[in-house]
Amino acid sequence: MERPEFDTWVGQRGAALLRFAYLITRDHSRAEEAVQDALVAAYSRWARICRDGDPESYVRRSIVNADISRWRRFFRRESPTADPFVHSPSPDHAVAQAEQDAVWALCATLPAKQRAAVVLRYYEDLPDAEIALILECSPATVRSQIHRALASLRTTLTTAEEVNR
Repeated sequence: MERPEFDTWVGQRGAALLRFAYLITRDHSRAEEAVQDALVAAYSRWARICRDGDPESYVRRSIVNADISRWRRFFRRESPTADPFVHSPSPDHAVAQAEQDAVWALCATLPAKQRAAVVLRYYEDLPDAEIALILECSPATVRSQIHRALASLRTTLTTAEEVNR
């Protein structure tokens, strides 16, 4: 039966998929929406997805695509406004938290495919071949995306250091 297999799989992998989506989207709400969109789309095709290959890769690729599609629709229909809430950092934050925030801010500057490749490589610790399956590209493209992302991050860091001197 399809339903118990799907439900069981989602029960086992749901939290990991949500963490992955958060790293891609950098936003809890967007992550939940991307996972939900991907799982809704996968449910009706679950038997074929399992028969054709690795459901994990398929759903991860769907999460990336769902987030990209949502942003495309968002920018076509709505005009973004400034965040009405100004969050002031409390003075007792640890240095590690500040560094983590800085890393996420840097990652936010990367295009979605580059950010996805970096997250899959360095957070999920996946090899190029698996990343290529998830992102629907060749392993050489994965390496190229990661190389470009790291070069962009280095340039941004170098520029920021020069400005702060």
